[in-house]
Amino acid sequence: MDVYTQVIAASALVILSYFYNILSKKINVPSVLMLIVTGIIIKQVMNYFGVGRIDWFPYLELLGIVGLIMIVLEAALDLKLEKEKLPLIGKSLLIALIGLVTATGFAALIIKILIPNFTWITAMIYATPLSILSSAIIIPSVSGLAQLKKEFAIYESTFSDILGIMLFYFLISLTGDQSGGEAVGSFFISLGITIVISILASYGLIYAFQNIRTQVKTFLLIAILILLYAIGKMFHLSSLIIILVFGLIISNWGIFFPGFLKKTLKQESVKSLFHELHIVTAETAFIVRTFFFIIFGITILLSSLLNVQVILVSLLILATIYGLRFALMQVYFGRDIYPEVYIAPRGLITVLLFFAIPKELQVADFQNGILLFVIIATSFVMTWALIRSNQKDLGDEVLEMLGKDSERSEIEQNGTSDSVNNANNGDTPKQTNH
Repeated sequence: MDVYTQVIAASALVILSYFYNILSKKINVPSVLMLIVTGIIIKQVMNYFGVGRIDWFPYLELLGIVGLIMIVLEAALDLKLEKEKLPLIGKSLLIALIGLVTATGFAALIIKILIPNFTWITAMIYATPLSILSSAIIIPSVSGLAQLKKEFAIYESTFSDILGIMLFYFLISLTGDQSGGEAVGSFFISLGITIVISILASYGLIYAFQNIRTQVKTFLLIAILILLYAIGKMFHLSSLIIILVFGLIISNWGIFFPGFLKKTLKQESVKSLFHELHIVTAETAFIVRTFFFIIFGITILLSSLLNVQVILVSLLILATIYGLRFALMQVYFGRDIYPEVYIAPRGLITVLLFFAIPKELQVADFQNGILLFVIIATSFVMTWALIRSNQKDLGDEVLEMLGKDSERSEIEQNGTSDSVNNANNGDTPKQTNH
């Protein structure tokens, strides 16, 4: 395949992904599913024309890392730490944390019992990616929900991504040479160091970039953030926190730059930087998401979905996901838990973390079809819930309109009958003679 054919193919896929996004909003089917299906079709076409075997893993890994950074940054830029939203943010964080830990525990139990050669720690490592909500799928999919429900879904999925990644690498650290207590201590020391570095780096970057007068600076900032993330990973730091903290600080600069610090800011420059960064991250996340899920679709073995073990393990994990979520949402929200109780898709983070499992911890008996089954099933459940929710909202609107029309008709009828009665009783206005 020559370079121009590759360029044409890549451009066509981006255009196709754009139309998928438009179609997704109309039919409430996540664009991610369409991208995965597109990847599966491309694989069949490649097989038909005898295209040689390609090792897609390096591309998938690179896209996954960049996509993860962009998605977390995009989500952080959308998080507004306003006083009236703090209860919702706190509740979202708590539900995300409890949901992640409990789902991971139950999924690990299922894996440990039903799949051979798993220890408790490896089962937990494999279970964690399956327990993380996908903000890459949720954020674009919930735009049609009521404002409060939409905000909750965004906050919860963002926290789930970040907490899930932290839990995953924490569990991996427990498999090292250190004892359990030492590993826990090292993790929290690493976390503390990362937070301090994140705050200092964020303030430094904002002060530096507000003084840059050139137009081309947004991608320079993103490059520096990716560099900090990569250096942090090399030193085994929770470097995704750097991205999160920077996004939170620049999107809520009024809170993080109080008093005299506010006077040192060039507010217009910071606002402009935030606006440009928001646009670039959204566009970049879109591109990365497009190619990541298409390549993921190409790497899928559909035959694995027919495996009895895959079906059994996947169904049990799905049952625990929605059972635990239903119980948790009932406790915190009461009866008004639809459709968000069904908004629990797995996606980019799930795939990325699976590929990040160290070779020495990988278990050959684990079928990757479980991963695919859970991703597709949770996406379909969310799709069904959103469609049903939209239909209900439309039905309520129609009933409301009909109710108003009925009221109006009743008033008109009453008005007419009153006029008739008045006329029959002789209660007509008296004419005044001039």
